[in-house]
Amino acid sequence: MTYPNLPDDIPWTEDAKNIYKNIPFYARSQARQTIEELARKEEVEEITAELVIRAQQKFGK
Repeated sequence: MTYPNLPDDIPWTEDAKNIYKNIPFYARSQARQTIEELARKEEVEEITAELVIRAQQKFGK
């Protein structure tokens, strides 16, 4: 699904990147897709630590 109001690459804050780095390597690709999809649905311009944490809580760690 595409969201015309948002760029394909949504920038991540440093805090969000640090949380992402703690996700097991084998799960990072799927986690990134899930986080970015949530960001697009919520029409945010930047992925924050709060969004990453909410995604983890919503879809399991």
